Amino acid sequence: MSSSTSPAPLDLVAIGRVSVDIYPLQSGIGLEQVETFGKFLGGSATNVTVAAARHGDASAIITGVGSDPFGRFVVAELEHLGVSSRFVETRDGLQTPVVFCEIFPPDDFPLYFYRPEPVPDLQLAADRLDLGAIRDARVFWATVTGLSAEPSRSAHFAAWDARARARHTILDLDYRPMFWADPSEASAQVERALGHVTVAVGNREECEVAVGETEPLRAADALLERGVELAVVKQGPKGVLAKTRDEVVEVPPHWVDVVNGLGAGDSFGGALVHGLLQEWPLERILRFANAAGAIVASRLECSTAMPTTAEVDAAIEKSSR
Repeated sequence: MSSSTSPAPLDLVAIGRVSVDIYPLQSGIGLEQVETFGKFLGGSATNVTVAAARHGDASAIITGVGSDPFGRFVVAELEHLGVSSRFVETRDGLQTPVVFCEIFPPDDFPLYFYRPEPVPDLQLAADRLDLGAIRDARVFWATVTGLSAEPSRSAHFAAWDARARARHTILDLDYRPMFWADPSEASAQVERALGHVTVAVGNREECEVAVGETEPLRAADALLERGVELAVVKQGPKGVLAKTRDEVVEVPPHWVDVVNGLGAGDSFGGALVHGLLQEWPLERILRFANAAGAIVASRLECSTAMPTTAEVDAAIEKSSR
């Protein structure tokens, strides 16, 4: 990746984790009993770009893969799903991460990460970023996982410096304890990061790591106090709350029969991006994002399960009858 300006501003540039997700095609049993699996593109930031692309938004992911068959799969699948792979680094000698899950609906989906170090998506370096593309993107999306190790951490802050806290600079509070030696280290890095972004998105547990609050309104207030313009707090079965300096909106969940809850948050994120790009009212954005997340929760896979705008609109219309 060079420092030259991108050919045209993208709707969404995201930076962060990628993986190949190996999901069992049988649910309700442990991996030791599963006989057949499906292979899918994965990784939180990557899934968000796929979700946004399904809504017609020009999207790209900044990440890294190994020079192995799984890395080749990632690049091909990104392009197949409508996401530009031009910022994907292929690193010789490194292995593309693989993630297994177990499926115990409605609310138990253990993840098993196979990420031998050094991990390609944590080897992103500031001097290899296309800072022009990051600066000019209509939305820039990053996750807390990218702050867990160097040189990725410095690359994230270089990207935020290039953005200069431009509108729609989003931090997904996506806290994964297995990537951190201690929660206090994550809290310190999130505190730094919040000074560079305009939107923060997370669930109640992630808000506790970020700002020490789990009660949704207090968590949103604490995020706003750090300078963000929009705080989005996901409350699970209680829906989602969002707050700005002038507005508080809370919408109920969109109910579905859950097949696999993994990826629902990423679908929510891609729909949130789309709503912000369309400049919809905040309540409409949240209802749209809730429904988009629920649709993915009703399906087995993640990336290839991301809904189109028409599917989300139809689901909202059906639920309002």
